[in-house]
Parts: sequence; structure tokens; C-alpha cells
Amino acid sequence: MDNINCHRVGILIYTDAEVLDFAGPFEVFSTAARLQSSTDTPLEVVLIAEEQKPVNARGGFTVTPHYSIDQHPPLDTLIVAGGVHTHVMHNHNLQAWLQQQSRQVINLASVCTGVFLLAQAGVIDQLPVTTHWQDQTDLQQQFPHLSVLTDRRWVDVAEHQPRIVSSGGISAGIDMSLFLLSQIQDQLLAQATARQMEFDWPQQAEASE
Repeated sequence: MDNINCHRVGILIYTDAEVLDFAGPFEVFSTAARLQSSTDTPLEVVLIAEEQKPVNARGGFTVTPHYSIDQHPPLDTLIVAGGVHTHVMHNHNLQAWLQQQSRQVINLASVCTGVFLLAQAGVIDQLPVTTHWQDQTDLQQQFPHLSVLTDRRWVDVAEHQPRIVSSGGISAGIDMSLFLLSQIQDQLLAQATARQMEFDWPQQAEASE
């Protein structure tokens, strides 16, 4: 996984990350990579954690990341998984890494409570975002400078640099990742990927601010 002529998607995972928050986006981009034509920019998707050692996600699911935050190739898109996130909010290494990546990537996205980590890092100030319905009130209270939208599967802030995309909980990360894929490559590949996954995708952004 060292192709420099590709669009590389990194997914941040950590202890007690929600499994579908990272596995869903991983499936979208890995499936799309298999369906690409020879003329498309190659896609690559990798899992990244603070250290390159097995991570215990929620439900006892153990996964080994491809890279650590200290040793990974350049990313074009970064997706931050949700889960039991409070311990990560106070992890200075991860917070500093998120701030660094926000200055380097093209697209910065979050699934579910992953948006709390971006808010804590100060990289989505004054922007509209969303998260799992159960956490929307907490997000708004903890970060009153955000505009938390309550009726969206995902929210796209296209004009921001980097582009900021956030999604609701768990399965909504698949919707969001298909949308990101449509922007990174094209709508036809996103539709083909959704069909291959047998996933009912609404095929349009829920919100563009």
C-alpha cells in the first residue's frame, strides 16, 4: 500500500471505535477500488491508529491498522470513526495529528461521534455538522459554536478547505462515504459501488452548506 499516484483514504480507529463506523467506509472504498476502470485515479483505503498494533473496537472486535499516526503515507481524505470517543478527545497526540491532517487533506470527514474529535481539535469551528441522533444535544452543548443539524444523514460543507463532511450514526457513514466517492471520482462509480454492496443509497447530498 505505497502507491503514490492514487487517492488515499485514511480511516482513524481507536479503542472502542464503532465497528461499522470504520468497516462501512472501508467497504465502500475498497469495493470501489475493485470496480474502477483503468482510466480512473486508483483508490486506496487504509486504517490508521495511534500505534500500529491491534485495536479493540466495540463488541470485542479486534482489528490491526495498516499504519500508525507517526508512520503513514500522505492522505487525500481522512475519515474519523465514532464510538466511545471521550478518551480520544483528551489524547494530545491524536488531537495534534488531527490538526496537522486538517491542513493537508482535501476531504476531512467524520462518522457518528467522530465529529466530537474534530470539534475538540478546533478544525470545524462555526460549521454545520451532524452526528448520531442520540448525541446531537451533547454535541451542541459542548460546542455551541457549531451548527448541529438534526435531520440529516450527512452534511457537506464543500466550500471549506478542507472539505468537511459529517454523518449521522453507524450506517449513515456508508451513505456519506458513497457521497464522498461520487465527489472524489464520479457519480457512476458511486452508484455501481452501492449496487455491488446491495445498499439502498439516496444518491444525493442531504445538505450542502
